[in-house]
Amino acid sequence: MDTSMNATSLFPFFDYWWFYAVFTLFVLGMLALDLSIFHRRAHEVSAREALTWSVVWTSLALVFALVLYLYCLWKFPLDPRLAGNPGTADGTLAWQVTLEFLTGFLIEKSLALDNIFVFVVIFQFFAIPAKYQHRILFFGILGALLFRVVFIALGALLLQYKTVVIVFGVLLIATGAKILFAPAKPIDPEANLVIRLLRKVLPVTPLVDGQRFCHSIAGKLHATPLLVALVFIEVSDIIFAVDSVPAIFAVTSEPFVVFTSNIFAILGMRALYFLLAGVAQRFRLLKYALGTILVFVGMKMAWLNEAFGGKFPIGWSLGIISFILILFLLLSLTRSSRSASAGA
Repeated sequence: MDTSMNATSLFPFFDYWWFYAVFTLFVLGMLALDLSIFHRRAHEVSAREALTWSVVWTSLALVFALVLYLYCLWKFPLDPRLAGNPGTADGTLAWQVTLEFLTGFLIEKSLALDNIFVFVVIFQFFAIPAKYQHRILFFGILGALLFRVVFIALGALLLQYKTVVIVFGVLLIATGAKILFAPAKPIDPEANLVIRLLRKVLPVTPLVDGQRFCHSIAGKLHATPLLVALVFIEVSDIIFAVDSVPAIFAVTSEPFVVFTSNIFAILGMRALYFLLAGVAQRFRLLKYALGTILVFVGMKMAWLNEAFGGKFPIGWSLGIISFILILFLLLSLTRSSRSASAGA
């Protein structure tokens, strides 16, 4: 049977199940600490608080990358994936795995920017007060973590086959091209199928009742705008996961690396939203960065990895993705400054 990934994994699940369990408990503990202590009372998240949490989550990811490098340096002096090859003991494998983690983290962070624009539209559409937005995103991120575990498990199973890898690569290229060239369609939550189904299950009240997702009116349970917004966010994340999970598998064949890089990036999504929500209009050109990145990782899956002997250099991938992000970030800021000057 033709496969695209070597059957040997550096981190087989049955040997590292304990780490997955510890890592999951750590994540749940951090989320519980966030909700029960730092956001026990509803309040509007300031730019300073958002920046602090962004630094915290990014720092934790970088510390993990360092620990991962040191562990691989100790555990894998020889590359066990290269049967019959003497391997190297100079840290090459450890450095490669670490770069794969950082590249996956950067890819997920990049694609999360599109989620932020969606969050802005959703909260404006349902008129969600700023002080309740953190609670919605908290449970939204919690749901996203669960769905990503499912998608990563399916990806690890399906992307063993070369044909499936090529198909996903072509789909990523098509998605990226659509972002680059197709006109953007306005988001209409009312037209969403899941929202319409929710309205059939629960009547919806337009009134916000504090942080409650449901509210009793005349003895009958009603969904508040917070619950409707949460459902829409969860559905949106599932759609984004279809792109982001295969995109990370384009740079690494290790589910362990996909899992950890994905989770660290998602954990910082709330802070990134509150940091950028107020200035989202200034970064509209970033959608072209996302489209270009998806085209690039799609090409890696469909062609470039094979053209480079099975693995496109991970250092090049990290450099190319970083360059694309920085380029369109600068172009966005330049365009925004010119627009502001013209309107002055």
